Amino acid sequence: MIKAAVLGATGYAGIELVRILSAHPDTELCVLGSHSFAGQNIKDVYENFDHILDMDCTELDLDKVKECDVAFTALPHGASKTVIPSLVELGIKVIDLSGDFRYDDVKVYEKWYGEPHSSPELLAESVYGLPELYRDRIKTARLIGNPGCYTTCSILGAVPLLKSGIAKTDNIIVDAKSGVTGAGRGLGLPYHFCECTENTKAYKVATHRHTSEIEQELSNAAGEEVLISFTPHLIPMKRGILSTIYVNLKRESSQAELQKIYEDFYKDEYFVRVKRAGKLPETKHVAGSNFTDIGVCYDERLKRAVVISALDNIGKGAASQAVQNMNILFGLDEKTGIKDAGFYL
Repeated sequence: MIKAAVLGATGYAGIELVRILSAHPDTELCVLGSHSFAGQNIKDVYENFDHILDMDCTELDLDKVKECDVAFTALPHGASKTVIPSLVELGIKVIDLSGDFRYDDVKVYEKWYGEPHSSPELLAESVYGLPELYRDRIKTARLIGNPGCYTTCSILGAVPLLKSGIAKTDNIIVDAKSGVTGAGRGLGLPYHFCECTENTKAYKVATHRHTSEIEQELSNAAGEEVLISFTPHLIPMKRGILSTIYVNLKRESSQAELQKIYEDFYKDEYFVRVKRAGKLPETKHVAGSNFTDIGVCYDERLKRAVVISALDNIGKGAASQAVQNMNILFGLDEKTGIKDAGFYL
């Protein structure tokens, strides 16, 4: 059995990790770290765990965590990089759900996060945890920077076009909508029920941190620098992301050609479902799952590909993708514990 610690277990991504891992056939939950709820039983904090998991939350205790094989750090950005060096030094595999270890270039991180990185040597070592692109590197990693929700949705949607060579690399537009769980469990006026319900709004236009993460991976795919226009929106639902990606093409194409590019690229990927021509993704088809659904359309008039991608922001965009990475790290079937269909209702 893989002994696992979840640090930040009572946030939305953390508790989704706990839910998945509590039913994972090859994993034993050993530590639930939570500063806010230390000393309280997880089934009292989240009553859906009654009869499922009887375990107290604790403050961070390295003596307890060092007995684990893997630690998931579902901590706020900035906090992870202060804890992770100690975990790595103990020989524990670390899967970090913050943005602290996702970047190839420390200067890019420091520019977009507005603070120095305290462990640039570990940042240089960390592996970007998107299995569909970096599976072989993930297998031997000791530190994985688990991608964010907007980024996973956008990267998986755009990469096949950039890898194919048919896409222009300028003027890529990503228009994305996210459920409110993407803001985390902390209190804030913009996320109160009366502020969110029956309302849709854009935020952090041209300044969202995930812009830099998406650009990094699209640039890697294209083999040249790619800059994008990224606009996130908050929509009145709990979980899910839908991204619409506009990519101009170098030449005329067809629906059949674009369809084949995507079907060929993802033909061996269980967790990416390319919709057949005429069908488009919906968030209700992926909520509660580790799937990313992708549909592509050809705009013949503008010689442009329009890609629609959808995933669960706290599933494939956070917790279930982290478990997918754990499965790869420990040589398990990648689908173990996370192959179920979404909620739908």
